[in-house]
Amino acid sequence: MAQADDLPDNWGRWGEDDESGTLNLITDAVRARAAAEVRTGRAVSLAMPVRPTPILMGPFAPDTIETSPVQQLMALTPHAAQAAAEVMIVTNHAVWTHLDALSHQAIDGLVYPGRPFAGSVTPAGVTHGSTTAFASGVVTRGILLDLAADGPLPGGPVTGADLDAAEERQGVTLEPGDALVLRGGRTLKDDPPVPGVSVDAVRWMHRRGVSLYTGDIEDARPPLNPGAPAPLHKIALVRLGMPLIDAANVEELAAVCTELSRYSFLLAIAPPRILGMTGIPVNPLAIF
Repeated sequence: MAQADDLPDNWGRWGEDDESGTLNLITDAVRARAAAEVRTGRAVSLAMPVRPTPILMGPFAPDTIETSPVQQLMALTPHAAQAAAEVMIVTNHAVWTHLDALSHQAIDGLVYPGRPFAGSVTPAGVTHGSTTAFASGVVTRGILLDLAADGPLPGGPVTGADLDAAEERQGVTLEPGDALVLRGGRTLKDDPPVPGVSVDAVRWMHRRGVSLYTGDIEDARPPLNPGAPAPLHKIALVRLGMPLIDAANVEELAAVCTELSRYSFLLAIAPPRILGMTGIPVNPLAIF
């Protein structure tokens, strides 16, 4: 189902009921290629560390993980059992590392691959494009393109030409089914302007067959992206069906890649097997 404008899309490419999107590009051969990247077994996490905040400390905040006072109460009870437990309250789409499902965002009232948002995300739960697609985990080859090797990127749009130049500089080539990890050396918490992924860069990802995107460079925002939908969350996620790992921590990964002079690795993502949600916290692992 092609759209009326010239923005890229995969609607209809894998069927009108498809819920996997670009994860369809991760074939057995791609996973075998990823497995061949493991030579030493060294592992690096791409997740932001999170320290839970007890509910008793104050009102719930969407950018924290809240835990119940169960553990503290059990410890204060006379003759308490030698055990403890918590209840966690988590907002999936917040400032810790999480994997966006394809129903997380819509464009013109539609989610990938052209299904009505209202029928896909209902008061009774998510019926299409949910975390159910991640139930078996994601294993593929990851490629880090470090755009900040010479220092943090200045504010401005990241283009396909920037990605081509990084490949040539690092001596690596992204192949269909690979996951793309970008480093700009800055975050949205930094003072503006910050770099952002442009529509041109998303076109590059589409041409090259990127299966999943993550990094510390997020959507190009106005005025970097005048008049166009958010490149990652409205074009890559909704139109291409490309899952996104938001709020990734790529600094340690970049340091290890530089140390080893290797920018490709096995990327393993095993989220909790919780079905029917629009996103899920994850701890992605790069294994060398």
